[in-house]
Amino acid sequence: MANKVAIIASNGGMFDAYKVFNIATAAAASDKEVAIFFTFEGLNLIHKEAHKQLPMPEGKEHFAEGFEKANVPAISELIEMSQEMGVTFIACQMTMDVMGLEKEAFVDGIEVGGAVTFLEFAKDAEVSLTF
Repeated sequence: MANKVAIIASNGGMFDAYKVFNIATAAAASDKEVAIFFTFEGLNLIHKEAHKQLPMPEGKEHFAEGFEKANVPAISELIEMSQEMGVTFIACQMTMDVMGLEKEAFVDGIEVGGAVTFLEFAKDAEVSLTF
């Protein structure tokens, strides 16, 4: 098995973003090769505008203050950190087509590919996760 971590991001809320990028940066810091496949609502996590206004789960609004007090980085900072650490972002072409989205709607530095692109990376991953 290769020293890889394959992550599927299919949900698009605030907590989802923190889970995805926390695991991705931790894995990259542990010298793992990391790729995240963003599909359906998960595309919100790397959308230029949507990632700035991700919804907090209903009834969990009090966490916002906790994130601030704990000095947790903003999602935009985590995106940047992930990319600086070499994490590959793959936006799902099929989902983009269905939603009428173009590559320019997303943060710079992403790849656009289908499930086969991700599966090629993930086929020998040590760890595979879905959020």
